[in-house]
Amino acid sequence: GDESYDAFEKERSKIYDGLKDRSHRLVEGLNAIEGISCVPAEGAMYAFPRVDVPPKAIQTAQEMGTTPDNLYAMSLLEDTGICVVPASGFGQAKGRVGFRTTFLHPDTVKAVELFKSHHEKFVREYS
Repeated sequence: GDESYDAFEKERSKIYDGLKDRSHRLVEGLNAIEGISCVPAEGAMYAFPRVDVPPKAIQTAQEMGTTPDNLYAMSLLEDTGICVVPASGFGQAKGRVGFRTTFLHPDTVKAVELFKSHHEKFVREYS
């Protein structure tokens, strides 16, 4: 009932609706990339896509003494400047390759094209 409540509610709704929209659009965009699948984010500001990588990428990662998702994350960072966290740091199921990314930034959805071009390049390189 205070004077500022309407302004507060408007700002809160704008932020919440923006996060919700970016979350849906990021997950939809990632799911449109062949070899990447992502479940909707629920209760957190992160998406945890699963990435299908060629066997050669798994072998290369082992030879380098790292995990396939770390190899993928470092390649993504070097190629696009996008920083993600390898899923192996979160106790993922054995054999699952993926990463954690956020949708906090208002331009997050623009990154989907960079995810796509990087994934296609990565798969070509390790096929």
